[in-house]
Amino acid sequence: MSDTLVITPTYNEKENIENIIRKVFSLEKEFDMLIVEDNSPDGTADIVKRLMQEFPDRLFIKEREGKQGLGTAYLAGFAWGLEHGYDYMIEMDADFSHNPEDLPRLYDACSSGSGDVVVGSRYVDGKISVVNWPMGRLMMSYYASKYVHLVTRMKVCDATAGFVCWSRKVLERMKFEKVKFVGYAFQIEMKYTATRLGFKVYEVPIIFTDRVLGTSKMSMKIFKEAFFGVFSLRFRKWKKY
Repeated sequence: MSDTLVITPTYNEKENIENIIRKVFSLEKEFDMLIVEDNSPDGTADIVKRLMQEFPDRLFIKEREGKQGLGTAYLAGFAWGLEHGYDYMIEMDADFSHNPEDLPRLYDACSSGSGDVVVGSRYVDGKISVVNWPMGRLMMSYYASKYVHLVTRMKVCDATAGFVCWSRKVLERMKFEKVKFVGYAFQIEMKYTATRLGFKVYEVPIIFTDRVLGTSKMSMKIFKEAFFGVFSLRFRKWKKY
C-alpha cells in the first residue's frame, strides 16, 4: 500500500481511463488510485474493473448512482482515503490535462513540508502555462483566479486549479458536510477553507494541456456557481469550522 492516493472522478472517460491508470502505475514513485465513477453510460467502470484484476491492492473504484458533481466526487474520495489510512491524497483529472509525471513533484512538496496543500499551478509568477485552450476559456480561467484573489485576498495564483495534493491533517480538520459547492467553485472553497484554518498552500508550476479525447464537463452553470459563490466565502462564519 502506498502512502498516497490519487483520486480521479470519471464520467464518460472510456477513451482515457486505461491510459491514465497505466501511466500512473508506471511511475517510479508508487501511487494507489481511486476512481470515483458516476455511472458512466460509456462503460468506463467496466474498463476500471478489468484493470483492477491486473493491479490488485493498488486500483480501486467507488461507484455512485449518477452524475453528482465534481465536488461531491472528491469529497467521497477524500472520505474513502481517510478511512483507508492514506497520508496524502491528490486530485487529478482523467483526461491527461494534468500530467501524471507531475505527481511526484506535488507529493515531494507536500511530504517535505513546503505546503500542507500543494497546487499544480498554471499561473505561477504571472506566467501562463496552458496548452490548446481557446483564448476565451484561457482568459476566463486566468481572470477568475485574479477575481478570487481580489475578493478573498487568498494568496494563491491558481485558485481554480484541480490538480492538488492534500495532506491528511488538512482533510481531517475540514467538515465536509459544510462544503457548499459542487463545480469548479469547489476548488476555490477548499483552498480558501484550508487557508482560513491556518494551513499553508504552496504552488508548483505545471503545464496544463487541454484534453485530446472525450468531452469537457465545463458549463456556464458551473462558471456562474464559481463567480457568484466566491462572495459567500467572505461572509461565512468561520469560527464554526
